Amino acid sequence: SRGERGVTINGLVWMGDKATMSRRIREKLDAGFRVLKLKIGGIAFDDECGLLEAVRREFSPETLEIRLDANGSFAPADAMRCLDRLARYGIHSIEQPVRAGKPELMARLCRRSPLPIALDEELIGWRTREQAEALVGEIMPAYLILKPALIGGTEAAEMYAGIARQLGIGWWATSALESNVGLNAIAQWVATTGNEMPQGLGTGQLYTNNIASPLELRGDRLFTNPGVSWGKLELSWQR
Repeated sequence: SRGERGVTINGLVWMGDKATMSRRIREKLDAGFRVLKLKIGGIAFDDECGLLEAVRREFSPETLEIRLDANGSFAPADAMRCLDRLARYGIHSIEQPVRAGKPELMARLCRRSPLPIALDEELIGWRTREQAEALVGEIMPAYLILKPALIGGTEAAEMYAGIARQLGIGWWATSALESNVGLNAIAQWVATTGNEMPQGLGTGQLYTNNIASPLELRGDRLFTNPGVSWGKLELSWQR
């Protein structure tokens, strides 16, 4: 809040064709990111593996952390084959390899996968603490991805973070296309938790009408600049 310390974030690489994704990867690396999150499942799997192989030829797992987000794109019958192949590239973790709503399948994958698996869409929706504990305890992933806007706010995020600590599971927070107002709220909350893992906090660069804010991205760290004021959002219907 005082601008004294930033929150480390990962560089998000959106889906696109092979050339576009390759360019976006280079842009993130040139910007100083040392943790990349790549969304996969949008192009041929062989092409995605080719991108990962090209990155690994230049950057080892010790110098660049790669997180993957499959968004449930793997067919259940192919999931283990895909995970086995991706493990060749020194991947930190993969989010939601199969579609949410199949906890028994996800639990089997978590037990057998050579890659650490993170739950994302699996957590979306309101749950009591007992229900949340049962779900996470049954699946036992390596990580939880907490999207406060989609799981019940920061109170629910605190609940899941507590469950993760009890079970020895890692976690990080991710924004979900909020405006700068929502992004600021998540960043402020994360800063209070003491979680030092790189977070998945987007910076609102997709929007053409976002609210100007004191949030600043410096390399791979998100800061608040106390010398910058919040702006106003100009909406056509208000004129």
